[in-house]
Amino acid sequence: MSASNARSTLHLPQGDWPTVLDCLCAHFPSIDRTTWTDRFARGRVLDANGQPLAVTHPYRVGLKVHYFREVPDEPPIPFEEQVLHLDDHLLVADKPHFLPVMPAGGYVNETLLARLCKRVGNADLVPIHRIDRLTAGLVLFSTNPESRGRYQALFRERNIAKRYEAIAPALPGLAFPRVERLHMVDGEPFFLMRRGDGAPNSETRIEVLERRGALWRYALYPVTGRKHQLRLQMATLGAGLCNDPFYPDLLERSRRDQDDYTKPLKLLARGLEFRDPLSGEPRRFESRLQLDW
Repeated sequence: MSASNARSTLHLPQGDWPTVLDCLCAHFPSIDRTTWTDRFARGRVLDANGQPLAVTHPYRVGLKVHYFREVPDEPPIPFEEQVLHLDDHLLVADKPHFLPVMPAGGYVNETLLARLCKRVGNADLVPIHRIDRLTAGLVLFSTNPESRGRYQALFRERNIAKRYEAIAPALPGLAFPRVERLHMVDGEPFFLMRRGDGAPNSETRIEVLERRGALWRYALYPVTGRKHQLRLQMATLGAGLCNDPFYPDLLERSRRDQDDYTKPLKLLARGLEFRDPLSGEPRRFESRLQLDW
């Protein structure tokens, strides 16, 4: 059993359950009552003050409950992250393909956050932004709660320049550099995005870095940061990224659920540039990873 030391939080929704246990069982139907009862007994369900809740604790709408995610038989991901920079406020890491940034689904300890918390001995690490599990490259973490908001504002206010690299089919019929704008909406299944009608809500500048016959290496400069933005925009142009299981065509679930480590998604978060909100100095970070043809 893999257990996370990072707490997840739930504000109990409207309902008529007699206990917190009953509410959790209804809210998370994939986790059986015996498992939740065991977590209560081991002090893995806490109140807002971090104190263990009794299995009989009465339900109240809006009650803040902390819990620790647990996954049975979590398989190791055989790729290592690299710490590129660490100071009193920031940690910059190179994330390998296939490693999620945060606990989700079947991943608890095999996440970039869990690994880094253990490596640097700092339980206050929080990612300031995220990249997809299948994407490799730079992820910026806050190491200090007191300065965290200043760095989070860089992304919220679009005061940080992001650069990605991708390998995808050639697009000889289009002029580059170009700016791609899409109106992106939730797709079906729920984890996909699709092109919708309406004013654009996503924007990326695209350049060509290298041409090798049927495949080109692209530089992608996203202005906005919507889910799957780069993957959907490239697929919409007719150049879905190499080894993308989602776009333009969704692979069947049996193939999506089994990672093929020999075929990583050809997408890399290559660079981050910004003016440090504390010192005012320019900061520039570059990934040491490479996309192989």
